[in-house]
This record gives sequence, structure tokens and C-alpha cells, in this order.
Amino acid sequence: MEQENKNTEKTGNAGMPDVPPVPPPRKRLHSRKLVIGGIAGVVLLVVVILYYVFFIAPYEDTDDAFIDGYITMVSSRVPGQVAQLLVTDNEEVREGEVLVELDPRDYETSLANARADLAAAQSQLDSAKAQVNVSESRVAEAQAAVVAADAENQRASADLKRYETVESRAVSKSAFDLAQAQASSSQADLESAHSQVKAAQAQQTLSEADVETAAASVQQAQARVRQAELNLSYTKIIAPVTGRVTARTVDVGNYVQPGLALLALVPRNVWVTANFKETQLTYMRPGDPVEVHIDAYPNQNLKARVDSLQTGTGARFSLLPPENAVGNYVKVVQRVPVKIVFDEALPTNLDIAPGMSVDPKVTVK
Repeated sequence: MEQENKNTEKTGNAGMPDVPPVPPPRKRLHSRKLVIGGIAGVVLLVVVILYYVFFIAPYEDTDDAFIDGYITMVSSRVPGQVAQLLVTDNEEVREGEVLVELDPRDYETSLANARADLAAAQSQLDSAKAQVNVSESRVAEAQAAVVAADAENQRASADLKRYETVESRAVSKSAFDLAQAQASSSQADLESAHSQVKAAQAQQTLSEADVETAAASVQQAQARVRQAELNLSYTKIIAPVTGRVTARTVDVGNYVQPGLALLALVPRNVWVTANFKETQLTYMRPGDPVEVHIDAYPNQNLKARVDSLQTGTGARFSLLPPENAVGNYVKVVQRVPVKIVFDEALPTNLDIAPGMSVDPKVTVK
């Protein structure tokens, strides 16, 4: 019986599978998970801190930024009809190149009239100068007559004195009367000669004044000629700067007026105007390096630097500046335009024009 029990126990033990080990207590497994989670959290925190320190804190960026540049509006300085248009839309032109030609015939006629007026004024000036020479000759002639009259007056006065010193019996009454008459006549002739000198000198002064008037007329005529020449030259509208033709509104046959914009020239000298929040300007200084990404060319990484910060917010220079001295004031973070210039020449194969959106990234630390 004992033998059968032993056999049964052996058979039962042999037929049953091995019993699995007892699992560790739940408390120890929970502690291990907490440790792993804590380590992962610390690592994540360190990664976040490092990312902030190296990739966020040293930089300031904004998407409120655009390519900016000076746009030169081209207009006519004289009225006229467009005779020839020498440029097309988006064409590259150089400074001094003729863009538009107006009909010059009216201005050529005005120039011819001005030159004719100048010739007439010059002729009057020459005539006035000749009259001055005549007046000078008359003055000299009158002065010579004064000398002759004075000599005759002295001779007659001397004769009269001699007659007066001689006894009356030795000189006839008629001779004495004649000497007196000659003395009086010579004195009158001398006074008349002096008067003629004064009249000749007055005529000379008048002639010299006529010369000055004629000279002024000549200067006025010369000014009219120069103005007519300028007006004629203005019929050729030239490019004041090098740039690309944009916003053209003129065409052949149009009648244009002075000051009316015909087209615009956009030069390649552009920069970036970025409107940063005032809270982003704490550490921003001129000279800080900038990376510029243009939305139209996302694969281009352009190097630039901060040139200057505008001394005033954009709202302050708007058409209607905000009035904050009111009861319902709400504080709004202001934006300040920052000028960013490129450190290198822009690629010539890229059409970078004012108004394009960019994303500047400024290194401030």
C-alpha cells in the first residue's frame, strides 16, 4: 500500500508542469516606475532648459517684417503729349537713361522766340552803348567850348579893363561901349557853355542809365532762353536713379501734366523693416547679427545686421495717433520699427522687392 502511494506520488509529480516563480511584490515595481519617471522628467526638463538657453533666449524674431526700400516716382516737369515710350514694365534701367519723350515742337518754337528776343535786347544794348559814346563826345565838345568861351571872356574883360584905365578923352565912346558889349557877350557865352556841359553830362548819365536798362533786358532775355532750353530738355524724361520700372501708367499719346506720376523706379538697394514688440527690444542693439528668411525664397538664408531702431513706435507716427488720456484706456504692447540691413550683396537671380514678407531672427545675447 505504501508502495502504491509512493508510485502514485512519483507519477503525479512527473505528469504535472513546473510551477512559475512567485512575482516580486507590487510595492517594489511601483517604486522602480517612479524612479524611471523621475529620471525621464529631469532629463526632459534639462533638455527644455538647454533648448531655451541655446535656441530661444539668445534670439528675437517676428513675422511682422517686410522688405523695404526707396521708391522713386518719375513725373514730367512740363506738360505735353507723349511722343515715344522707351521702356516696358519691369525693365531694368540705368540712371540718365531716357524713359519717355514728349512732343518737343511747342518748346522748340518757344526757344526760337526767346533767342529772337535776346538778339533784340542785345541790339538795344549795343545802341545804348553807342549813345553813351555820343554823349561822351558831346560832353567833351561842350567842355572845349567852355575853354574857348572862357578865353574869349578873359580877353574881352582885359580889353574892357584897359579901356577903363585910359582917360575918356583918349577912347571914343563907341569903342568903350563895344568893349563893354563884348565883355558881357563873352561872359554870357561862357555861362552858356557851362550850361551846355551840364546838359551834355546829363545826357551822358541818361545814356548810361539806358545802357543799364538794356543790359537788364539782355539778362532777362538770356534767362528766358535758358528757361526755354530747360523746358525743351524736359521733354526727354530721364531716369533719376538706377532701378526697375514699376507701376507704369503712361502710354504713347497720353497728355501728361507736371507732377503727375508716370511710373516708379525701384532700386535694388533694399533693407528689412521689422516691427518688434517693445518687450523684445530689451537687449537689442545696433550691430546685432540677423538671419533673414524671405517667404518667397524659404531656402535662402541671408546674413544681415541691425542698423537702427526707430525713435518712436509705429502707432505714434500713424495718421491718427492714439489718444491714451481717456478713461477707457487699455494697455496694448506697442511695436517699434527696426531697420535691418544686409551684410552681403543680394543674389541677382532673385527678385527681392519692397513689400515682400520676411522672418528676421536677431541674436541679442
